[in-house]
Amino acid sequence: MRDRPIPKPWIAGIHAYTPGPASGADGEPLIKLSANENPLGTPPAVPKAMSAAASPSRYPDPDSSALRRALGAKHGIDPARIVCGTGSDELLNLAVQAFAGPGDEVLFPRYSFAVYEIAARRCGATPVEADDADYGCDVDALLSAVTPRTRVVLLANPNNPTGSFLPRDEVARLHAGLPSDVLFVLDQAYAEYLAPEDDDAGLALAARHANVLVTRTFSKIYGLAGERVGWATGAGELIAELNRIRGPFNVTNCGQAGAVAALGDEEWVARSRQENAAERARFVEALGALGNRGIRPLPSKGNFVLVLFEGPLTAQAALEAIAEAGYAVRHLPGQGLGHGLRITIGLGPDMDRVVQAIASAAQNAA
Repeated sequence: MRDRPIPKPWIAGIHAYTPGPASGADGEPLIKLSANENPLGTPPAVPKAMSAAASPSRYPDPDSSALRRALGAKHGIDPARIVCGTGSDELLNLAVQAFAGPGDEVLFPRYSFAVYEIAARRCGATPVEADDADYGCDVDALLSAVTPRTRVVLLANPNNPTGSFLPRDEVARLHAGLPSDVLFVLDQAYAEYLAPEDDDAGLALAARHANVLVTRTFSKIYGLAGERVGWATGAGELIAELNRIRGPFNVTNCGQAGAVAALGDEEWVARSRQENAAERARFVEALGALGNRGIRPLPSKGNFVLVLFEGPLTAQAALEAIAEAGYAVRHLPGQGLGHGLRITIGLGPDMDRVVQAIASAAQNAA
C-alpha cells in the first residue's frame, strides 16, 4: 500500500518554468532585462482605469465581455470568437489540454518557448522538437516530424527566446501542410513589435480555418505583465472548447479594465514599437563590433536579442559580468542554450552599460 499520494508519471517529467531573474547571486536586486517587459511601462490611461475598476470584494466579469468587445472592434473579429485568459500562458496550456493527452504528440521547433514542453507533459502528451534552421523554424523539418499521433503544433512568431520570425508565406505553407485534424497554435505574444508590413496574417488564417488558434498577450508591448491578461481567437468550436475548461473568473477586474484602456492608446504602441526597433538595432550594431571575439547577436523581431557566445568569453562569464554592472538577463541552459543570453531591450543608457560589460569581459577573456 502506498504511504502517500503519487502523481501521474508524466508530471514527474516536468521541469518547472523558471522566470527571468530579478536579483544577483548575492540576492541584491538588479535592473531586469530578463523578462521582456516594456521599459516604458504602460499607456498613461491604464493606471487610472485600473484604479477605477478596483473592487476586491467582487468577482470579475467571468466572460471579459467589455475586453472581448474592444478586441473585436480593434481587430475586426466577432467577440464570440475570442476568449480571454490569465496571460496567453493559460490559453496555450488549455489548447494543448483540450486536444492532446497520453499517447498523443505535441510538436514545436527546437528552441521554442519553454511553456510548450510543460503544456504537453502536464496532460500526458509527448513533446516533440523538430530540427531548427540556425535557431529559427524550419518548416520542412516541422512538417517532416508530423506523425499520426501529432495532435497540436505550436509556433511562436516572433519566437521566444531566439527572436526568429517566419514570414506569412511560410506560415501559410506550414499550415497547408498539416492534417486538418491537427490544431495549429500560432503564439503571437510579440506581434505588436512587428512593423505593419511584417504581419504574418495569423489572424486572417484563424478566421478562415477550423484548426487555427492565435494567442496574444497584454504582457509585452502594453506593459501589463503584472496583470496577466491574454486572449485567443479561432473558430467558434475551438473557442467553445477553451471556454469549457478555463477558469471561471480568470481575468481580474483591474486586468480587464487596464487592457481595455491600453487598447485605446495606439500612439503608445507605435512609440513602443519604434523605440524598441531603434534601440534593438543600435544594440545589435554595438555587439556586432565584437564579432571577432565570437559574440553573435541573432536577428530578432521581438523586444529582446539572443546573444550567442561562441569564443573565449562564455555565456556564464558574460552573465556574471552583466550582473556586476547591475543587470539581470536570461541564461537558458535548460533549453539547450547554455552558450547564449537572452537580453531584453531596455532604455538606451542601460543597453550601453550592458554592451560595455560584455566588451570588458570579452577583452579579459581573450
